[in-house]
Amino acid sequence: MNLIDTFKLWDTYLFLLINGFHAPFFDGFMFAVSAKLTWVPLYISVLYLVIRQWKREAIWVVLALVLCIIISDQVASGILKDLVKRLRPSHVEELKGVVHLVKEYSGGKYGFASSHASNAFGFALLSSLFIRRKLYCYAIFLWAFMTAYSRMYLGVHYPGDIVGGIVVGSLAALSCYWAILKFKPVVLLHAEDKSIEKTVVMIPVVVLSVSYLGIIIYSLFIF
Repeated sequence: MNLIDTFKLWDTYLFLLINGFHAPFFDGFMFAVSAKLTWVPLYISVLYLVIRQWKREAIWVVLALVLCIIISDQVASGILKDLVKRLRPSHVEELKGVVHLVKEYSGGKYGFASSHASNAFGFALLSSLFIRRKLYCYAIFLWAFMTAYSRMYLGVHYPGDIVGGIVVGSLAALSCYWAILKFKPVVLLHAEDKSIEKTVVMIPVVVLSVSYLGIIIYSLFIF
């Protein structure tokens, strides 16, 4: 057995271990966590924070965040999925009847790399480099981790797909950060020199908390 086959074997084993731990409550919870529309309030709250603190220079921060998502999404979904052509576990014949799917959701045909993971970690890393407050960083990376984990729980990505997505998103974030550092360093100096109000930093954190509370209610009484 070569190295690639060994990796695939362990990747499948770890996937089945994660996907195998499921319950009705977590089906609803992870399904909602994985839904992109769930996190629109989070994005709006971060946008408000950026505009409130950077004012006229906020356009550069917003452009960097948008560009980061575009790059990470296009590399993960537009390039790597068609290039690597690795089937999602939900589309592997040998795993049919073994993989736990929620609401028959199986995703597209190919899974490497996970665009959910790349977009979430790209956004989390780049926004934390701008905002640089511990409370925000802890909250946003927990969100990114939960988003990535939900894809394995739902049976549509192997752990290797997630790791690939995290690498893509992180590289996209660092590239955009480097571009700001190179061509608009005043934005970063602004982030270092101007203290971000604690109440403003709390807004995305509170929005995340309320969103998770809503997801719990959805999972218990609606899903």
